Order: sequence, then C-alpha cells, then structure tokens
Amino acid sequence: MAIFLDLQRDAIGGTIATFDRLIFKGHLNALFPRGAFKRYLDRRGILLKDAGSFFEAETARLKARAKALADDSSRPFVYLNAAHTHATGSSKESLARRIAEDDGVTEGLVCAFSALEPCRSFTVVGNRETKRLEVVRRPRQCLHFYWYLIDPEFGWMHVRLQSWAPYSIQVYVNGREWLARQLDRRGIACSKSDNKITWVADFGAARQLCDSLTRTAWPAFLDRLALMVNPLLPDLQAAGFGAYWWVIDQCEYATDLLFKERGVLETVRNDLVEAAMTGFGATDVLRFLDRKSHPAFTGEVTIDRKTRPEGCRVKFRLKANAIKFYDHQNVLRIETTINNPREFKVLRVIDQNGEKHPRWRPMGKSVEHFWRYAQVADGANRRLIDALANAPLKGEATQELDELCRSRDRDGTRVARFNPVDAHTVVLFIAVLSGEFAITGFRNRDLQAKLFDTAPPDDREARRRTHQTSRLIAKLRGHRLIAKIGTSRLYRVTARGIKAMWPAIRFRKSDFPLDFQRFASAAC
Repeated sequence: MAIFLDLQRDAIGGTIATFDRLIFKGHLNALFPRGAFKRYLDRRGILLKDAGSFFEAETARLKARAKALADDSSRPFVYLNAAHTHATGSSKESLARRIAEDDGVTEGLVCAFSALEPCRSFTVVGNRETKRLEVVRRPRQCLHFYWYLIDPEFGWMHVRLQSWAPYSIQVYVNGREWLARQLDRRGIACSKSDNKITWVADFGAARQLCDSLTRTAWPAFLDRLALMVNPLLPDLQAAGFGAYWWVIDQCEYATDLLFKERGVLETVRNDLVEAAMTGFGATDVLRFLDRKSHPAFTGEVTIDRKTRPEGCRVKFRLKANAIKFYDHQNVLRIETTINNPREFKVLRVIDQNGEKHPRWRPMGKSVEHFWRYAQVADGANRRLIDALANAPLKGEATQELDELCRSRDRDGTRVARFNPVDAHTVVLFIAVLSGEFAITGFRNRDLQAKLFDTAPPDDREARRRTHQTSRLIAKLRGHRLIAKIGTSRLYRVTARGIKAMWPAIRFRKSDFPLDFQRFASAAC
C-alpha cells in the first residue's frame, strides 16, 4: 500500500481501514445433537404429542415481547404481509429508515417488524416404520421478528429472531456507523456520505479507534441483545440448553483512500479499472485472498465490473469470498468480504500427546477469531492496493514509452532500448509485474518460470535460459525498471517501472486492438 500512497501522496489526504458490514448469528448449539431437542422437551415436561401447542405458546410469548418492546418505546410494531428485500426495491431497512426520518428518531428503538420467512426448524412427526413420534429438523416457514434501533455506541443496527425452535438470532452492525459515533463523541470533526467517512480532522485518532474495534468484547454485547428480545432464554438455561454460541456470518472490511478532491480520483479511476480488468488474472485473485495457485484447486474465480450512478465497481470473487474496489465521491474503497473463513488460516494451540504445539488451522466463524478477520482482510486489501499501484496514469504514459524507446548509458555501459509494443517485450513486462512478486520480489529462476512454459530438457538449455534471463534483468535494471534488494539476489519493480511497463501492456493488449477495430469498421 505504501507504493500507491507514495505515488498519490499529493492527492490523498489519509486512509481509514476498519470493518464495514458485520452480521453475527447466535445458535443454541445444545439443541442440535441427535435427540437433544427431545431431551429439552422432556425436561420442560412436554410430551411429543403436545409439542405443536407448546411451540405455538412459545411463539406467542416471543410475539408478546416484540410488541411490548415497541409499546414501551411508543414505536410501531408492523406485520409485513409481502416480501421486503433489496430485490423488490423496498427493503426492511429502507422502510425502517423512512420511519426514523419521518418520526425524527435519533436514538433507541425505531420500529419492530414481523414477517413470515423460510427457516430450518424442529417439528414432531410420526414415523410410519416405528409407529412412534419423533423430532426432526426440516425447512419450513415461521414468523421472524425484526427490531431496528439506533444504539448509543454502534448506531444503526437491527436484531432478527426466529420465532420457532431453535430460535436462531441475527444481529447486524456497521463498523463505519460505530466509527462516526466514536469520532463525534470525542469531538473529532468528520464528514459522511452514506456509510463512508469522506473527511476527518485527525486521521491518527481515527486509526486508533479502528484498532480498538478489533478488540471488542462481542459476546457480552450480543448476549445483552439476545436477553432483551428472547424471553425464552431463562427457561432454556434452566433446562440446561441456554446461552447462544455467537459466530460471524458475514464480514466486510474496507480500506478507504480519501482523496482531497473528487476530480483527482476521477482522473485515475478509469486507469485503475482498466488495469484491473486487463492486467489481473486468476492467480492474482488467489494471491489477493491469501491463496497459492495449486493444480488441485477446483474453485471458481471470477472478475467483473459494474458501473453505477455513484461510481464504478470491480469485484474479484474466489468461491464464497470476494474483494472489490469502487469509488464514491472522493473515496476509493477497497473492500474484502468474508463469507467462508475456512479459506484462511488461524494459529491455534493444538494438544498432541499431552504437549501443546502452535499449528495453522482453517479459521472458523467464532467471534473469538474477530481479530484474525481484521488481519486477513486488511492484508487482502493491501495486496490489491499494491497491485493497483502498477496501473499507469495516462498523463505520464507517452513520456514513459518514449523513454523506453531510447538506449541508455549505465555506469559507462550502453543499455539497449526496448520496443514497448513487441510481443516478447510485453510478455517480459507482464512477467515482471506479476502480482506474486509485488511483496517478496523475484529471482532469476522465478522470472524464468514465467517466461518459459516448460522445464529445460537438459543442463545446456538450463544454462542458456539462465544467461538469457540474466541479460534481460540487466536490461531492466539499466532502464531503472527494477532494482536489486540489498545484497540479496532478489529484484523488485521500481516506481518508474510501474509507470513505464503498464502503458506498454495496456497499449498492446487493450488500446491498440480496440483502436484498430474501430478504424477498420470506419474504413468499411
């Protein structure tokens, strides 16, 4: 990220990196093992034949609590008899925000909704083979209750509760809402647009607040909300089946680059989008999301772009996870979405034969891994920003291409010119700018692996390739496109190399074919 910030140091006012959308889910795990829910009914003194009426009575208790919470705050409790989603154009959140705006609600409960929605729930059915009643878990529909509120600490949020066993609960919060409230509480001036902070008076204080969010004690906060909306918890706990197990169901972590002017961002946005669409491939997406390319990999990798009224968005998907960047006013946002954390690793202490050993293991959804979510998402954002630093800016492209076309003298040695549109030159530039070299650099053998598709058949060919690659490295160094890292045998791309090589790649792979096609069509 430092490379991009250095290239745009006069244009960017500062950066903010923290969580955006967070969805937590609570599960009563003690109810899920085979036979557990029947034991729960037994401890409550409920026969299987009476389970239906028992469930209806419990649902009535939940509905009464939902209405009581609304009545105590003099807020509306509304049954939604039609789907209210983003797909229908009228989501529950937009409806709740409209109520808050119309009624002037700035803190506390805004409204409560109930809606019939699909779920997976327990029910009692007859087994034709055993001629006995048994508890099964299957898809069905039941009432779900929503509470939209403006929390003093976290701002706009909502809680969703399933009214039929196993009473799953969902809590939505937004890290940017929390940050804006913390800045306001400390008297630090800032400006907002939607859920983006477009300006802040003290970036250092904002970064400290962002770091503190990763250390939030989520179970205590979430348990308080669950106890508020679910009156069944005391009975569940008395029967030995209480306490929600909290997991992170969805997580968005965003790094915002705050440009000083919208016009400056617009001058580089199209180049960033073009570079991402033409210069990045599946291996780059794997690297962004901390995966190594492997022949046995069977997942799907996609790259797509979408133009919206507020800006342009490019998204890279790897299975269920994704990373994207888009612009909004003066903000360039890079955002990682984690839906399947098991694609990442966390360091765990494993007990083996009575001895404890640290081992990297797939990361689970538990809220105890919240800090690790921040680490892997921030790392993914930084890798994408580093890759975007390679994007050429049109204003400098012609000058850099002209420089490549001229021979140079380096320490009294003549360095031959490059032909920026030659196929072999562009292949070399693509190899050098490969995303996997952005952080650790590359060696002679690493560059060979990019330039040659097959292994050398004998030692003589291996030496020839090594010498040829050494000459290419010397030529790249002579033009100051790469530099040696200390006394090692590693090389890295320089800032000039980024500005010079990308225009050549873009011209040959994108601009020239499009212009040629356009002129050919005009000639016809």
